[in-house]
Amino acid sequence: MAEPFKNLFNREIIETMAGHLARVSADFDPAGFITMATDNLEALELKARSDQITKALVSFLPKDFETAAAIMLASLARDDASGFGSTGTDETGISGWATMPMNTYVGLYGKNYFDVSMELFKALTKRGSSEFGIRFFLLEEPQKTLALLQKWTSDPNQHVRRLVSEGTRPRLPWAMRLPAFIADPAPLLPLLEALKDDDEEYVRRSVANNLNDIAKDHPDLVADIAGLWLKNASKNRQRLVRHACRSLIKQGPQKTLRALSYRPPALTLEKLEILTPRVTFGDALEFELSLASTSDQEQPLILDFIIHHQKANGRTSPKVFKWKILTLGPRAKLNANKKHPIRKITTRVYYPGTHRLEILANGVPIKSLDFELVM
Repeated sequence: MAEPFKNLFNREIIETMAGHLARVSADFDPAGFITMATDNLEALELKARSDQITKALVSFLPKDFETAAAIMLASLARDDASGFGSTGTDETGISGWATMPMNTYVGLYGKNYFDVSMELFKALTKRGSSEFGIRFFLLEEPQKTLALLQKWTSDPNQHVRRLVSEGTRPRLPWAMRLPAFIADPAPLLPLLEALKDDDEEYVRRSVANNLNDIAKDHPDLVADIAGLWLKNASKNRQRLVRHACRSLIKQGPQKTLRALSYRPPALTLEKLEILTPRVTFGDALEFELSLASTSDQEQPLILDFIIHHQKANGRTSPKVFKWKILTLGPRAKLNANKKHPIRKITTRVYYPGTHRLEILANGVPIKSLDFELVM
């Protein structure tokens, strides 16, 4: 069985952190820090463990922030200047996940020390990530923070450049949301523009994730950006844009699909058959499809299907599932079949009765058929 994720913060890591902090500060009390940071540790989940370590830092580091920041900076693992951050705290110093509570500390207590805090974030992100901590400053001093992040888009370290795009994600998972950028992402666009052709896939993928966040609230804006970025785009940028539009592609808005060169398809439906018209819960819905191109040109196709699930009130709720992405040749045919399991999952409650299967090609409905779910 895999190790629980929360165990990234364990007693060994906390003891190692304490050792490095005590190594650079004679006044630091490692035993007191360990006692507070490990209190009832097994009962806590990952975020709560990190927060408890932050509280221990508050209690045992000097009250003067600049002095505390200097101690944390000196306790970090060696920067080997390779651009690739350390994976975990070791004999050279603190790094990896152990930087998370330190980032929170800076976010909470460093707001009156902007330059010191930013330098510490920059050092921390080279050993882990500062994407959570820097959000405190994006909320409190957005213009000043964005101006500095713009400079960091050309930093030689890939982790610093990635912090620019990852730290500004409006809906970063596990993190505080950035309501101002959810409402208006325009201030973020110059940062993403500067990083869209970054040499590192690690950075480009973060740019895509930021755009995917933006697309949840501003789909047309991201569709427009996709269209602009795809003009004379390199292979790397094409991959970035497709990853950025992954949620939009799943929803199937025509503006996004057109930006990605997915036009209304020239097709005829030769066959759609449900092989399991009565599906027993726990089994699979099986169906077959045959399509024929009516075009003399190649067609890029996104083939999706929707299950319109029966609800308790008798209405149906649609859920889009990805099926195939392909290029269909001139006058070519496509034969495809699918088994879609219908079984217990944590994100859906199933109800018996009539459900509907609907096929989409490039976001355009092709045909739908009903089937019965038996519980």
